[in-house]
Amino acid sequence: MKVVNQNIHIDGIDKKILRALMEDARTPILEIARQVGISGAAIHQRLRKLEKSKLISGSKFVINPKVLGYTTMAFIGIYLDKAVSNPEAVRQLQKIPEVLECHYTTGNWSIFVKILCKDNEHLMQVLNKEIQSISGVSRTETFISLQQQIDRQIKV
Repeated sequence: MKVVNQNIHIDGIDKKILRALMEDARTPILEIARQVGISGAAIHQRLRKLEKSKLISGSKFVINPKVLGYTTMAFIGIYLDKAVSNPEAVRQLQKIPEVLECHYTTGNWSIFVKILCKDNEHLMQVLNKEIQSISGVSRTETFISLQQQIDRQIKV
C-alpha cells in the first residue's frame, strides 16, 4: 500500500481483505488468509497499515431496527433562522436518540437529518416536541422513506 498526498493506493490483496471484512467483519483472519493465500500475520500487518492510513475507521455490529419496533425512517430538512445557529442546533440534535445522521447542506436547508422512529405518531412527537423546539429552527420539511432500496458502502 502506498500513501501519496492522502491518496491511498491499495493493491489486489488489500482489496480482497477489505471486501471479505466489508461483507462480514467477523470473518476470522485465518480464513481470510487462506482465501487470499498469505499468512495471518501478513493480514494483521496490512490491516494495521489500513487503519493507520484511516481508510478503515472501525467495525461495528449492525442492529436490525425493525426487531426493536422502529419502522419509520424519515429525512428532515431543517431551516435555521441564522447560520450562527448551526453549532447549537447540532448540539441539541445530538441529544435526540432518534437522530441517526446530521449533515450541513447546500441549498434551501441549513441542516439535513436522518431519523428513525417507531411509527408516524412517534415521528410527529420527535418533530413537534424535540426538533422544532430547538432554538433557531424556523421550520422543517419531512420526507418519510417508504422502503430503503440500496444499502451499501463504497466499492473497493
